[in-house]
Amino acid sequence: MSAALNNADTSGDKKVVMYSTAFCGYCVRARSLLERKGATVTEIKVDENPDDRAAMLKRSGGKRTVPQIFIGDRHVGGYDDLTALDRSGELDRLLTT
Repeated sequence: MSAALNNADTSGDKKVVMYSTAFCGYCVRARSLLERKGATVTEIKVDENPDDRAAMLKRSGGKRTVPQIFIGDRHVGGYDDLTALDRSGELDRLLTT
């Protein structure tokens, strides 16, 4: 597994992990939204290491698209799922509880 998973969220809130690739506009938008919310995002580039892609597939239940976002142990999903959580107010709760 990637050494990137060892980085802790410096805000004291839940750890945010995002699986991404180098050329992914939705990944950039997701990271930007999460950072605006004060989250520290640990980004794992699945195009750089096949083992990280395999870990993403296993952890996400077979989802192949990026980004795949996790807050703590919860699989949020992709960018559309993240923005839906933000619109509902649920994202703030997830990041702080």
